[in-house]
Amino acid sequence: MTTASVSGRPEVDTVPGEPIAVVGMSCRFPGAPGPEAYWQLLHAGESAVSDRVPDGRPGLPGDAVTRPAGFLDSVDAFDPDFFGITPREAASVDPQQRLMLELAWEALENAGIVPAALKGTRAGVYLGAIWDDYARLVHQHGAESVSHHTITGVSRSIIANRISYLLGLRGPSLVVDSAQSSSLVAVQLACESLRKGDCALALAGGVSLNLVPEGFLVAEKFGALSPEGRTYTFDDRANGYVRGEGGGVVVLKTLSRALADGDTIHGLIRGGAVNNDGGGDNLTAPSRAAQEDVLRRAYDQAGVAPEAVRFVELHGTGTPLGDPLEAAALGAVLGAGSGRAADSPLLVGSVKPAIGHLEGAAGIAGLIKAVLCVRERTLVPSLNFRSANPAIPLDELRLRVNDVLSPLDSPDGAPLLAGVSSFGMGGTNCHLVLSDWTPASESARTPDRSAP
Repeated sequence: MTTASVSGRPEVDTVPGEPIAVVGMSCRFPGAPGPEAYWQLLHAGESAVSDRVPDGRPGLPGDAVTRPAGFLDSVDAFDPDFFGITPREAASVDPQQRLMLELAWEALENAGIVPAALKGTRAGVYLGAIWDDYARLVHQHGAESVSHHTITGVSRSIIANRISYLLGLRGPSLVVDSAQSSSLVAVQLACESLRKGDCALALAGGVSLNLVPEGFLVAEKFGALSPEGRTYTFDDRANGYVRGEGGGVVVLKTLSRALADGDTIHGLIRGGAVNNDGGGDNLTAPSRAAQEDVLRRAYDQAGVAPEAVRFVELHGTGTPLGDPLEAAALGAVLGAGSGRAADSPLLVGSVKPAIGHLEGAAGIAGLIKAVLCVRERTLVPSLNFRSANPAIPLDELRLRVNDVLSPLDSPDGAPLLAGVSSFGMGGTNCHLVLSDWTPASESARTPDRSAP
């Protein structure tokens, strides 16, 4: 056992393998400027994908994006004074850094934590990010656009480091790039750090902004984008994904620490695993065997029986190659292969049809969706599903795409269990195991969510 503490609070023993509590959340996703708006969007079964490029995108003229996408409004807006940054420096700072400063602050507010109280503590920051669009814009303007602020303004590592600097945090501070799985891998690394006692609190998540047309071009040339501009996850019309953008942050503590601090607990991360495909038909071809392995290791690490899981938030990009492999792996580990009954299939779905594929931030979008679903005990619909891809025998695999609003329950008061998957194009796979939180006794009761 090790001890971890936040300054001014009593130390609490941490036990290797104990659940990690999600005590705060923030997000900025297409059509959803915060967690409650995100829940409303998902609950209503609406899509925020459109063919409108928002204003304030000088590097992304309207005719440069030929297919629908999920965009944020006002990514050019920022209050530098609030964060102690001069206007001159702010102009040199990647909007991804600026957005994550805002989301880190909002996540702490959501958790009821005064940011100043963390100064000097071993709080960690783990963020996923994969694009450098703002650096490309800066360099397009030549030497006259470069100042002494540029090196920090466009360096991806500073997305995490600037948060640690602002808040005076002494814990680990790093940016993860494992391609599209980056933000979920960042959350898994944060959970491991908390369990080891490397930090007593962690801010984890990811960000991805689409600021230049080249990002759309490379995805199109790769053959990943849907020609129709719609994501058809697990559907017979699946022909690619739609790009999206945004960012999200969760505030994490060990369960014992969260209970000692009297935090509101939105859900628990019971365990997880990361691996790599380790070679396949080509560098970017997914591996069913590797996906099965990461699922088995995640549920073994969490101490959870796969057949007890109610739903999985898919990676679910809507590609004709990736979807059948993901379905087969799920069927082998959590579906028919686990002995799951035919009348109780594993519910699956993806948020990507609603907001687009957020790439470096895709995992955190799926995680926050799943946390909201287990908290509210309601599974929101996965959009654009009509009939299954012929290569995905849902009944045989004991899977069902959840395309309607559905109540979630668990037998005999058992934890409500869920999974979240995120896969990177280079083969780095991540799966996390979640559950709801029910206080074991009145003495462990968490505060009312509406309390200030």
